[in-house]
Amino acid sequence: MAFVTGGSRGIGAAVVRRLVGEGADVTFSYASSAQAANALVAELAGAGGRVTAVQVDSADAVALGAAIGETAGHAGRLDVLVNNAGVLERGSVETLGMDAFDRVFAVNVRAVYAGVQAAQRHMGEGASIITVGSIVADRSGFPGASVYSASKGAVQAMTRGFARDLGPRGITVNNVQPGPTETDMNAPEYHDMLSSLIALGRIGKPGEVAAFVAWLAGPDARFITGASLTIDGGYLA
Repeated sequence: MAFVTGGSRGIGAAVVRRLVGEGADVTFSYASSAQAANALVAELAGAGGRVTAVQVDSADAVALGAAIGETAGHAGRLDVLVNNAGVLERGSVETLGMDAFDRVFAVNVRAVYAGVQAAQRHMGEGASIITVGSIVADRSGFPGASVYSASKGAVQAMTRGFARDLGPRGITVNNVQPGPTETDMNAPEYHDMLSSLIALGRIGKPGEVAAFVAWLAGPDARFITGASLTIDGGYLA
């Protein structure tokens, strides 16, 4: 049984598709895009997949924990948690207000902690927790990314701590750090510019990140934990 936060579109939807395609039962959360969530459920259920969507704002730690607990309760366990939900607020320290700061940390950091705390109660030997971070934890790259970068840096640090906490129980915890990827956060008009900064000459595809996430959740990655692993086409090279 897998739970994916922010699974209605972009990388999250690709992760849901990949996990369902590999035979997992998947529940995913979405904050506001009900139409996209329902369309994804219909698509995958129509192909024989076992998938459920629940509306949860990841900034609401109580609601997120309840959704994870209910999902695990129905299945009797939780094998995989993918923390994918995230928000981006651009702005320099001269302009970005504290409300934006708090929202970014509520979704990108606090929700990760709340999700892991809720999920681990239902996990045992062989379970996997994967957070979708970002290469901005290592290189902001552009002005106006300080708060977003800080939130992803916090995910890096928490991942190491979670790995130490949960390692004795055989639960792995890792952080996948995509570079520029074809999602709503990277508008099409910026693709050419971003591609010029990448060794492979193109931005990434959500399905490529999803394949990496699925591999980390699988049996071949059982000796990897506490890692922040980059998938960026050579952006940081």
